[in-house]
Amino acid sequence: MENSIPIIIGVVALIIGFVIAKVLEKNKASQIIKSAKKRATSLTKQAGRDAETLKKDKMLQAKEKFLELKAEHERVILNRDKKTSEAEKRIRDKESKTSSELAKAKNLNAEFETKKKDYDERLSFLDKRQSEMDKMHKRQVEQLEVISSLSAEDAKEQLLESIKDEVKTDAMAYIQNSLEEAKMTAQQEAKKIIINTIQRIGTEEAIDNCVSVFNLENDDVKGRIIGREGRNIRAIEAATGVEIIVDDTPEAIIMSCFDSVRREIARLSLHKLVTDGRIHPARIEEVVKKTTKQIEEEIKEVGKRTVIDLGIHGLHPELIKAVGRMKFRSSYGQNLLQHSREVAKLCGVMASELGLNPKLAKRAGLLHDIGKVPETETELPHALLGMQLAEKYGEKPDVCNAIGAHHDEVEMTSLLSPIVQVCDAISGARPGARRQVLDSYIQRLKDLEDVAFGFKGVNKAYAIQAGRELRVMVESEKVSDDKAAELSFSISQKIQTEMTYPGQVKVTVIRETRAVNIAR
Repeated sequence: MENSIPIIIGVVALIIGFVIAKVLEKNKASQIIKSAKKRATSLTKQAGRDAETLKKDKMLQAKEKFLELKAEHERVILNRDKKTSEAEKRIRDKESKTSSELAKAKNLNAEFETKKKDYDERLSFLDKRQSEMDKMHKRQVEQLEVISSLSAEDAKEQLLESIKDEVKTDAMAYIQNSLEEAKMTAQQEAKKIIINTIQRIGTEEAIDNCVSVFNLENDDVKGRIIGREGRNIRAIEAATGVEIIVDDTPEAIIMSCFDSVRREIARLSLHKLVTDGRIHPARIEEVVKKTTKQIEEEIKEVGKRTVIDLGIHGLHPELIKAVGRMKFRSSYGQNLLQHSREVAKLCGVMASELGLNPKLAKRAGLLHDIGKVPETETELPHALLGMQLAEKYGEKPDVCNAIGAHHDEVEMTSLLSPIVQVCDAISGARPGARRQVLDSYIQRLKDLEDVAFGFKGVNKAYAIQAGRELRVMVESEKVSDDKAAELSFSISQKIQTEMTYPGQVKVTVIRETRAVNIAR
């Protein structure tokens, strides 16, 4: 096929030359034929050369392909031989390993039989020794009973008693450590919530006493107030229940009464009488009655306004009147209504921080001290009386429990109760909130320290933080660490049963051992 290509090309060239010769002029036919022949000859030679080159290339490619296939075949054979040899080696290794393991197993079996025999011999020997030991123990117990004049049961009871004392001491220490650990873990989050709550509530300081001062334009009015033979002043005192003190104080009269409502009624009545100028017993009784009605209306209005300001709805009218009466009542120099408003706001913020109902918390905070303003005197503590009033006028159980439990008179059953207790302490303990007579305050601190000195081993005692903490230093030689915890508990119980104080008192017992030497 390759040799026929130049022939075909030559034939084609001849045909082309013939066609060209026919077309061209006859005189140029010979020249064209010559050139065509030359052209055909050169093409034939070129085609031969190209065919030879192509043949050589194909031969080379075929040889290269053959060599590649041969090399690949050799590699496959080599890999196969290598895998076969490796498999044979693994099999030989396994056979040798299996034979060695079989030999070891035979040896282990022989050792096991030997050890089993030895174990049986030792077990029988130990059984004999155990029986001998039991007999010896029985003889020793009998001898000990004879020597100590105690039976085994009595000795066991004495041992149990001593162990019980040790366990009791260890248990108290463990309980104390557990409580301290729980306080440490909870203290940080509690401080964060309380500080955040206090920062968001603005407080106002209120000053209310058991004495009111009525200012006069001149001292001539004092005689008219006293009246002939003191009848006017006696009429005022009888109608209002307030003691009127007229002394040498210039342009002032002092009104004294523990009930601030009555004191306010007396102040307003006296103001009306002095302004009107008609001061006599009949007129005094009339003015006092009108003023009493006016104060009652003011109490209702104050209660309504307070409830509206705090966003509390659906409160019974009697409870609204009790809230209004708080305006004229003070506790340790702190206005009760202002205190209750502060507690309500603090409770709302703290309940929001803890994810509880803030409106219900505000309600409980506002009503927590309504037992301090009863219409009739009673011997019940104000917390229990307030809880009874709240139950009487249809408040929810959570609110009633928070009112009754804020001084721990009843058990807390809801999360509102500790919130109200904490917020009550915050409002009452802030600087400037409450005032006490200096003498009674100092006496209470001395009584706290005297309680501590009544126990053995106490070296020093200090009442700090306005009487809210008692720090007791004990002698390390007389009081051990275990006894220190018991001493702290005993002192706190004695303070709780024998003393009256607001809030709570923390008792801290400190015991230390010092080793002092001098280098000369």
